[in-house]
Amino acid sequence: MSIWWSLHLRREAASVPLARRLLLGTMEAAGVDPDICYDLSVALSEACANAVEHGGDAATEDYRVTAFIDGDTCRIEVTDSGPGFSRPQCPPTGQAAADPAPLPAPAPAQASPYAEAGRGLFLIEALTDHVRYRNRTGRRGAVVSFDKILKWREGAALPMAS
Repeated sequence: MSIWWSLHLRREAASVPLARRLLLGTMEAAGVDPDICYDLSVALSEACANAVEHGGDAATEDYRVTAFIDGDTCRIEVTDSGPGFSRPQCPPTGQAAADPAPLPAPAPAQASPYAEAGRGLFLIEALTDHVRYRNRTGRRGAVVSFDKILKWREGAALPMAS
């Protein structure tokens, strides 16, 4: 058995807890260990907050969250319509790269120890097992996807086999 859902959300701060609650409810119903649920909910909150803050301009009012639980893995993808991630180098022709190849982790700006922002990408990487950053193919926007190996609560009703 697998579970899959996708949301199209407005780029508003109120959308972040909505996505987080849906993910938590799904994982709790499936019997995922509470510590794993917490880690993924924080990572998703950070990715959504980045999409809300950096994911577009006045003309782009939404972003998408997709979550997929299959077997012992949860993959989450957050896609926005913002400027995307900068590539380290342009292709030799000088044209913008359009391939969906993963990018190296963006280098976040140095945040002061007391700052309340600027740590989202670090948190996503620390709380998950594998993170990928890429730009959308042929369109504006960034895609952040991350995976985490799931652990199950004792007596979980739905531990899923691959």
